[in-house]
Amino acid sequence: MSTTLDIDIKSYCGGLADGARAAARKLVAVPGHTRDAALRAIAGQLIQNRDALQSANAQDLEAGEAAGLSSALLDRLTLTDTRIESMAQSVRQIADQVDPVGEIIEGYVRPNGIRLEKVRVPIGVILIIFESRPNVTSDAAALCIKSGNAVILRGGKEALHSNHAIAQCVRDGLTEAGLDPQLVQLVETTDRAAVGELLKLEGRIDLAIPRGGESLIRAVVEQAHIPVIKHYTGNCHVYVDAAADEQMAIDICINAKTQRTGVCNAAETILFHVDTAHSGLMGKILGELSKRGVQLRGDNHTREHFAAADEANDGDWAEEYLDMICAIKVVQNIDEAIDHINRYGSQHTDAIVTSSVAAADQFVQQVDTANAFINCSTRFSDGGEYGLGAEIGISTDKLHARGPMGAKDLTTYKWIARGSGQVR
Repeated sequence: MSTTLDIDIKSYCGGLADGARAAARKLVAVPGHTRDAALRAIAGQLIQNRDALQSANAQDLEAGEAAGLSSALLDRLTLTDTRIESMAQSVRQIADQVDPVGEIIEGYVRPNGIRLEKVRVPIGVILIIFESRPNVTSDAAALCIKSGNAVILRGGKEALHSNHAIAQCVRDGLTEAGLDPQLVQLVETTDRAAVGELLKLEGRIDLAIPRGGESLIRAVVEQAHIPVIKHYTGNCHVYVDAAADEQMAIDICINAKTQRTGVCNAAETILFHVDTAHSGLMGKILGELSKRGVQLRGDNHTREHFAAADEANDGDWAEEYLDMICAIKVVQNIDEAIDHINRYGSQHTDAIVTSSVAAADQFVQQVDTANAFINCSTRFSDGGEYGLGAEIGISTDKLHARGPMGAKDLTTYKWIARGSGQVR
């Protein structure tokens, strides 16, 4: 691994892109069952090399603690036995899915006899830039292989050793299945100039997908000469309606906020209908959150009913805390809740708790979000939970893909026309 500027960055990045492009072109002719065999080999490599993965991960954790990483970031970084098994299982689930490549999206015959088909095809070479979570290395590689793409992976320096060990398992699995290991390239320098250079390689890299904090994503968008699918912040909301079931509301709010705080689908703001404040439901929920160590930041109406809450400021409504902090607001009606979410939310995941069908319908219709949930935790906004096996990210864009992106979202399409000598 090269962690310092001891290489020619431009040549190095060009070599990665050219190797990936050559491998991608060969992969086009590889049948789906061979790609699936490679994925199962990769899953096997992850399990067989569990000790090596955890040894590499221990180096990253030691360095992270020394660098003062937060507990949430260290949690994201940690590879336990359970998480390694989960990584392998995700790869297996992706292998078991229907092959998206070659799917006929639509087809019809024109009056002149020409038969048209709109067919799914790989995008080509994908650059994925991510932070903290080493499982993204295997997830992203598996999704790209399944969808017939080559991928260049650039992880954060905090996971350098873990990513290297996982990428080696991926390459070994590809080799075992007889595929070109250059299908999955890992950027092994921490020099930030490499990201900028890769983002300039128009015509050699087809798409960039950044996964990480807002500053990373904005930097990628500003530098890119190639298309970018963005996964912006997860400022997720739960709205507890006047018609909410009490125990359901308690369970969902606690789970959405505390089950795992350092992830993008954790709730950052809870909105309460004013009736829940007067009925005592809001107080019960806030009391349970407080007992679990959540710091509450509320508006004036919230603090009238729950004095232990700190005063919220305007910045709290748009904040992605990724920590045991939650913004709380009392709203007069569902319209105010929807307006608040559409103003401050990040179009990631937003949930309503209600027994009113009319309120649920209004919420999912009018909230501008990639994932609109009724009576379930925001924590289910996840590729694995959606049955995608894993996700390349949760897109908050509106073009090409939105929400958790699986293998099918890493394809584009081409039109195929079959004629019998027709001329125009």
